[in-house]
Amino acid sequence: MTAITDPSAPILILDTGVGGLTVLGEVRKMLPEAPVIFAADQAGLPYGTKSEAEVAARVCGLLGRMAERYRPRLICIACNTASTIALGMVRDVLEIPIVGTVPAIKPAAALTKSGTIGLLGTEATIRQTYVDNLEHEFAAGKTMLRHAAPGLVEPAERKLRGKPVDQSEIDTAVAGLLAKPGAETIDTVVLACTHFPLLADELKIALGEHINLIDGAEGIAKRIEFLTRGQEFCRSKPDFAVTTGPLEAFVPLGPALAQYGIEDIQTF
Repeated sequence: MTAITDPSAPILILDTGVGGLTVLGEVRKMLPEAPVIFAADQAGLPYGTKSEAEVAARVCGLLGRMAERYRPRLICIACNTASTIALGMVRDVLEIPIVGTVPAIKPAAALTKSGTIGLLGTEATIRQTYVDNLEHEFAAGKTMLRHAAPGLVEPAERKLRGKPVDQSEIDTAVAGLLAKPGAETIDTVVLACTHFPLLADELKIALGEHINLIDGAEGIAKRIEFLTRGQEFCRSKPDFAVTTGPLEAFVPLGPALAQYGIEDIQTF
């Protein structure tokens, strides 16, 4: 929308782990020339079991330091938990566009035929007033069954590292959703964590092939494209990833990151 003085200024995508790669994949489709830094706050993983105050303080502090070091043109918080808790605070602190990730309740409500929607997220995400407001605004008259499925995060991380996924783990993680009264009429499930789409095949097996899975990655990428429309992009160096955790724990992700155009891994 507005001109950027430095065409090599990157788009910074932050997640706790590697779930944000699902967002990066969609950004690549729409903005293939855009320089990107993928940031994984693995030292803070998981956000979903932390208090709201802990998440807010960590995300605001971390993005403040990253903005100062990398001078991004835009930051995407590719984490539902961090976005539903800290998005407003980050926008108050930083004077650059901030795109958040929120559960795809609006498109799910438009897609459902039965009127019953499942929502899988972290413990922190599913209890947020932000999610209540989305449900009231876009899914009025529908039934939305929420279930915390933190047990999906670790299998998603392992899968991206090329390790096998035990289907029984996935079945166990979503069993609580299927056990809820009225769950037999669910036809659409919102994946309210950027890690979860990495397990789409396994979730189809666990939930049933008839279930539509929906996430927000494409919508986020469209918003990023809109906010950077008309800007010039030019890579001055290869795109790279940074981790707040031990580098040796991140290196095994090299082949997976390469599939998303990330050619270098560094410690923040």
